[in-house]
Amino acid sequence: MKKILTFAVIAAAFVATAAEAQLPPGRWWRRPELIQRLGLTADQQQKLEAISRAAAPELIDLKANLEKLNIALRGELDQPNLNRQAIQSVAAKLNDARGRLFERELMLLVDMRGVLTEQQWNQMRMHLDQMRENRPSGDRPMGRPMHPPMDRPMDRPMDRPMGRPRPQP
Repeated sequence: MKKILTFAVIAAAFVATAAEAQLPPGRWWRRPELIQRLGLTADQQQKLEAISRAAAPELIDLKANLEKLNIALRGELDQPNLNRQAIQSVAAKLNDARGRLFERELMLLVDMRGVLTEQQWNQMRMHLDQMRENRPSGDRPMGRPMHPPMDRPMDRPMDRPMGRPRPQP
């Protein structure tokens, strides 16, 4: 029973709250197919890059704090004698940290959305809907962060999984 509870808590801790209006992962404003599809201007791309760079340090810190709290919760749940009060305390901190991360990610989305025209935003929504429809049914996450993973190098293309070779023309 304890292992099931531990697994459930850990699984819930790693499932990010997904906003209905999220953006593609990574530096999507650099992808040629999205630049063309949305008709992004060079000025818009520069603004999106600046927004991303300004948000990155805070997002990194928020994600690191969330990971530390996940580890602390796992540590409490792995104790031979569970301390309900300690677990509740860590869980409350974890919940607060998730809320701060979600709020910052949402404001990143708002800032990026503000750079796009209404037509571009509608094109983006259609693109995201197509991506969801084309994903195999077993590959549908319960939720995904709206920001790029910060553990990848900043110049790495985010349109392919790490470790998979770049397709040759």
